[in-house]
Amino acid sequence: MDNSDEEKAKGKTVEMGRAYFDTPTKSCTIFDAPGHKNYVPNMIMGASLADFGGLVISARKGEFEAGFERDGQTREHVHLAKSLGIQQLVIVVNKMDESTVRWKKDRYQEIQDDVMPFLLQTGFKESDIHWIPISGLAGDNICEKMDPKVCNWYNGPTLVDLIDSLPIAPRDRNAPLRLPVLDKMTDQGVRTIFGKVEQGTIKLGDKCMIAPVDNPC
Repeated sequence: MDNSDEEKAKGKTVEMGRAYFDTPTKSCTIFDAPGHKNYVPNMIMGASLADFGGLVISARKGEFEAGFERDGQTREHVHLAKSLGIQQLVIVVNKMDESTVRWKKDRYQEIQDDVMPFLLQTGFKESDIHWIPISGLAGDNICEKMDPKVCNWYNGPTLVDLIDSLPIAPRDRNAPLRLPVLDKMTDQGVRTIFGKVEQGTIKLGDKCMIAPVDNPC
């Protein structure tokens, strides 16, 4: 998801990335929001546009602990996601194939035991929290199920199957258009706004009126 030279050099997501993929029943847009504390505004932009959130946690020894300590970013991201209206949260435990983990259930359970009470305290319902172990580098348990010889204790869905099964809050397509403006930019004289359609529909060529200032666009 890191496309710019700066992001590749630093090994950090800076700008909000965007990609598209299809599941059997959904056409999805994935926003890759930065996790580093220096780019929290960009993380807020990504979370504001999302219907449900995916919190990626490293299973590697030391990395999870650094992110979840008192001043770690894991806690801040959870608070921001909740405050921005995200109800469904997928906890993606990544790097399960790493040499200090090797798909051990004990490490996965340890992370669950540490994080789950914090999520409930933040306000998420247990039924709206979904856990899944993966290896992003190897592609394990993302589209295809894990080989039981490698991981015989996880019998749940793949990441794509889980996303496909998550419910999306209904929107009234016939209601007046409501699109809260989250950000704006001007590029070569062209003004662009960013937002998420909460109700109604908008199509290429439509003329809209911005409220409350009644500016046509």
